[in-house]
Amino acid sequence: MRRPVNRQPALKPQDLYLLLALAAAPGDNRTYPDLAALTGLSMSEVHGALKRAEQARLLAFMNKQPSIITPSFKEFLLHGARYAFPAARGAMVGGVPTAYAAPPLDKLIVPSSDPPPVWPHEEGSARGIALLPLYPSAPAAALRNPALYESLALFDALRMGSARERNLAAQLFEERLSAR
Repeated sequence: MRRPVNRQPALKPQDLYLLLALAAAPGDNRTYPDLAALTGLSMSEVHGALKRAEQARLLAFMNKQPSIITPSFKEFLLHGARYAFPAARGAMVGGVPTAYAAPPLDKLIVPSSDPPPVWPHEEGSARGIALLPLYPSAPAAALRNPALYESLALFDALRMGSARERNLAAQLFEERLSAR
């Protein structure tokens, strides 16, 4: 007897990564090739991520352009995403600072004596405790795009930070999403 196929859609890390990229780069750069270049995803990954985000009602297509549904996205980002995509830490590595060690939180939070969280990456400027990025191409994309870097670092603060760090990251996300 054949087992029934599970057709329940589920978000993947690259879906949230692409949504964060869209939120960080408002404007007309919303073609599949532009989004692929921005994020380091393939065009087929961009297509799949946009379709899953649309199924989850986090995104809609307006005039054939992907547009974030801000209230739904904000609710998921601030209250659910850290449980869907928990932080995975590793050993001491060289890499790109993230969470409280990266902009914009690095100017608001005094660093402790503990090593900072970093995404493992050969072009990184810091040594710290590895925090696996939301998606493997995220560190390289973040180094090319400061707004995307800030959004990814704020998400890392939401998913692994202390209560103060999470509150500051949530406040900054609220401000950025309200300005859209």
